[in-house]
Amino acid sequence: MQSRFRSDRRLTVRMTVTMFLLGLLYVVFIGALIVLLKSWVLVVVIAAVVLGAQYWFSDRIALYAMRGRVVEREEYPQLHGVVDRLCAVADMPKPLVAVSDLDMPNAFATGRNADHAVVCVTSGLLRRLEADELEGVLAHELSHVAHKDVAVITIASFLGVIAGLIVRFAFYSELFGGRGRKDQNTVAVFAVVMGVSAAVYAISFVLIRALSRYRELAADRSAALLTGRPSALASALTKLDGDIARIPTKDLRTAQAFNAFYFTPAFGAEPGISKYFSTHPSLEQRLEQLGRISAELGEPAAPGSLGKAD
Repeated sequence: MQSRFRSDRRLTVRMTVTMFLLGLLYVVFIGALIVLLKSWVLVVVIAAVVLGAQYWFSDRIALYAMRGRVVEREEYPQLHGVVDRLCAVADMPKPLVAVSDLDMPNAFATGRNADHAVVCVTSGLLRRLEADELEGVLAHELSHVAHKDVAVITIASFLGVIAGLIVRFAFYSELFGGRGRKDQNTVAVFAVVMGVSAAVYAISFVLIRALSRYRELAADRSAALLTGRPSALASALTKLDGDIARIPTKDLRTAQAFNAFYFTPAFGAEPGISKYFSTHPSLEQRLEQLGRISAELGEPAAPGSLGKAD
């Protein structure tokens, strides 16, 4: 079913180009495997099983890792009420609603499609946000569900998983077997496989993070247009960015592996080249976009809510 979440044409073009480059990388890499390895099918099958499990059970895996549990309306009536209202406006099925007992203020959505999705918020987020800010965050997460972002990122990451498995496979395969001239040929093939795999992993790593940043911007835009209150989403972003900085470093490092799921990353992007390896755009970039949307909608911005973060 097509939801009423609106998309951004420029972001769509950038995501399409990124996906095309990833697809091109797939073709080149698989072609190299066919030439270099007789057992490339085994590697692809193993990677497909791993990625298939991630695709089908991503909701359960993420909830377990983040200590989240599905909650009923009686436990969290306000939270369910906001999700109900947003799903009605967006004309999309209501996902399961979950709460994690983490103090770190954040939220994430997971699931392969709208009929098998979970939107989870932490207790730390519920304590810190006002009602309109919570609505903006949940609209952002529901946009990820409506646009099947979890499935897109899972499929896009398939190539990187194959490349990583190739490196491991090469160490334990018959590439090291044999003597004399066969050994020399084997070492040469091994070196090429390792080099190609490492290069493919590095390129796909950068492209997938670029894709993730584009999808975060697209979700911000869709959420702002759906709620009609970009300033509320900007206020939530600014507030959470400051509050996460005060969470104990140990907790942030534990959560960092799940940055791609989160509304805001456990560790914010630093200026400089590291921004190209971040799963999220910078706070300034997100606020700048929300400021433009606010102007388009003629919304009177709350003082400082759409300005630059301190």
